[in-house]
Amino acid sequence: MPDIESFDPRFGPLVIASAALERLATGCRWAEGPVYVPAAKSLLWSDIPNDRVLRFDETDGSVSVFESPCGYHNGHTLDRQGRVIACEHGARRLARLGHDGRWTGLVDRVGGQRLNSPNDVVVRSDGTIWFTDPTYGIDSDYEGHAATSEIGACHVYRFDPATRTAAAVVTDMVRPNGLAFSPDERLLYVAETGGTHVTGLPATIRAYDVAAGGTAVGGGRVFATSPAGFFDGFRVDRHGNLWTSSGDGVRVYAPDGAALGRIAVPEPVSNLCFGGPKRNRLFVTATTSLYAIFIATGPATYPGGRP
Repeated sequence: MPDIESFDPRFGPLVIASAALERLATGCRWAEGPVYVPAAKSLLWSDIPNDRVLRFDETDGSVSVFESPCGYHNGHTLDRQGRVIACEHGARRLARLGHDGRWTGLVDRVGGQRLNSPNDVVVRSDGTIWFTDPTYGIDSDYEGHAATSEIGACHVYRFDPATRTAAAVVTDMVRPNGLAFSPDERLLYVAETGGTHVTGLPATIRAYDVAAGGTAVGGGRVFATSPAGFFDGFRVDRHGNLWTSSGDGVRVYAPDGAALGRIAVPEPVSNLCFGGPKRNRLFVTATTSLYAIFIATGPATYPGGRP
């Protein structure tokens, strides 16, 4: 199986043919939620069943435990101030790591009902925080604490830190998972992993038009269907291409939905992010391990802002 497989000529300029996939760490039960933290010159990621967050130090290649127990973190991102935002399965909330090293809960209820188990999260250029809320953290005690869903459904939410209010923006999915905005923030992409609960449901990424000045979305449509396992987490590069996890590696899709290529990974991939000083290193979490490969592109930037 080739390390890099091209399906479209547009894939060639995005990758480096001589670059090798490196395994930086292993020993996880389910590696997830990578986030690159420039100020710390490091990458954080979750090992959910082991209830810990791990840290890769890019200055010397060392790996350490950043926090344990951590409340069964899943997805992470950075806000506009460079603070880490975490999805906590255990407390069923979003939390923020302040510059003083303290965690602060942001939201754990909508309409008086507890969230299921926030899974993945992104921050829009206006500072609002968008996150998915499937039930994986309450389905059993493996990735959180077994419980019954109070909401009775799984949605995508928009949380406004200024008003501390959260509202559902996507309500037509079975198990929304990974999410990301297009570079111009006119589209919201969301992974559907509901096949874990509904037999035969296709593993897709859906695209939603962002509407109402960035406070809501319009009707969704299928952007891509996975040919191997589930799409889980993903990120968008500066050209609008979507780099996504799958059962057989990292797959890349053009903004028009065309499959561009694949980077083979020896374990099913859960998530990924861009990092490194030049943001041209793709960090990949895959089942038990953390991998990385240098590529020829980098992350989309906020309109008028930073990566």
